[in-house]
Amino acid sequence: MTDLAERRGAETAVYQPAEDSGLLAEAALERAAGRTLEVGTGSGWVAERVATGTDCEVVASDLNPHACREARDRGLSVVRADLLSPFADGSFETVLFNPPYLPTEPDNEWSDWMEAALSGGETGRELIEPFLADVGRVLRPDGRVLLLVSSLTGYEEVLALAEAAGFEHEKAVEESFPFETLTVLELTRE
Repeated sequence: MTDLAERRGAETAVYQPAEDSGLLAEAALERAAGRTLEVGTGSGWVAERVATGTDCEVVASDLNPHACREARDRGLSVVRADLLSPFADGSFETVLFNPPYLPTEPDNEWSDWMEAALSGGETGRELIEPFLADVGRVLRPDGRVLLLVSSLTGYEEVLALAEAAGFEHEKAVEESFPFETLTVLELTRE
């Protein structure tokens, strides 16, 4: 896996696995159960690992049509979706999400699919906020969320958003890099 900045010029349509993907897959292989949704699947690499490494029934989703095609080519069930909008209440026991989390000034944004996969808006939480506000709806009562959070995004702010949405949290796995710390949070209902 290579550095995101290096890959920016090499891949413009679909987010490919990187350090964050590996960390989410590691947590999901240990903690995912039952019917599992990966939101923002990108290439489908994480969802494929969960589908082949667990007994979970996996559904992958992404807004990017190129990502949907690539994930489908991996043999996954794929839905083109904007976050959680098409999914029924109580549909999943586990929801995985590696959101676009890089804080990006509006003047520095590009308008392509890779930008959509990377940019978390000015705070890095532009998609985390609506995701946390809605994910409880699609979870079964004993369900869990595995959410990747970067220190660049404001770790404490994400914890506050999770708590405001009615979730308890614990660190599933964490790894530090020279430029950020990545944490996968396991969120469960209080």
